[in-house]
Amino acid sequence: MATRDRQSCITDIRGIRVGSVSDLEGLTGCTVLLCEGGATAGVDQRGGAPGTRETDLLRPMHLVEQVHAILLAGGSAYGLAAADGVMRYLEDRQVGFDVRVARVPIVPAAILFDLDLGDPAKRPDAEMGYRACLSASDGAVDEGNVGAGAGASVGKILGIRRAMKAGLGTAAIPLGGGLIVSALVATNAFGDVVDPDTGELLAGARRLRSDEMANTLTTMRRMLGKAALRFASNTVIGVVATNARLTKEEANKVAQMAQDGIARAIRPAHTLFDGDTLFAVATGEKAADVNLVGAYAAETVAMAIVRGVRSAVGAGGLPAWCDLVGRR
Repeated sequence: MATRDRQSCITDIRGIRVGSVSDLEGLTGCTVLLCEGGATAGVDQRGGAPGTRETDLLRPMHLVEQVHAILLAGGSAYGLAAADGVMRYLEDRQVGFDVRVARVPIVPAAILFDLDLGDPAKRPDAEMGYRACLSASDGAVDEGNVGAGAGASVGKILGIRRAMKAGLGTAAIPLGGGLIVSALVATNAFGDVVDPDTGELLAGARRLRSDEMANTLTTMRRMLGKAALRFASNTVIGVVATNARLTKEEANKVAQMAQDGIARAIRPAHTLFDGDTLFAVATGEKAADVNLVGAYAAETVAMAIVRGVRSAVGAGGLPAWCDLVGRR
């Protein structure tokens, strides 16, 4: 249900560990990125249907500068409860923002909607979040139908049953001098996923009576004046990580620039049906230009989206890239 490749992983950043827990029967799960030594962080949210926790404190002019973990989860708003387990894990290890009487772990979180693919009664909870932390390592990162990507799908314009399976993906780019920019993304988009290098349509909406790609942009034109969906059920959520030395303002700028990676790999992106949210974390080891980091943040996000789709396998009655496109 997952693929693993030690090369090009977000855990190439020293001090970052990633762990996932999946419910492959309920088709949901959560993924945690731990940076227990603290990392400067920012966030950028696009689209009309976000589900987040602790994002306001990441914006400039707010007190807290660093985070200790980022949680990505399925389960819609219910999945935000998994962050409680991450906080408990960090509290047990006395990791957090020092408020004199206690250390408060800073754990921003974002969720995606996967209730319509698996069992809607199965959702990530605090125990799942805690177990994801226990499984975290700085080794290879599982991709595909794992963690926050367990119930992810793409291409929803004709409904969930004509969509395709997607998943969790990661990528990293070394930029020389020890500087690295990386990403970890769970793709659950309204639109289709394309390979930005070739323009090839990888996964998305399928025609009503065949497994041929419907092409969401073309379908939208044909459905002009008609309601495509009654509710929003899509979100791309992820984390961009770098070992660059960034201020909080610069981390927010990197998160903003990283959203371009979603637009490169997903068509259309950032619709009212999506709640796209990207975090950026910087561990502060290397001096670097924020423009360089932001430019490659977009590249790694696009790469991670493609890898998540190519690593996914069919589930919940939906085929994946490997079932339709990858076997050609």
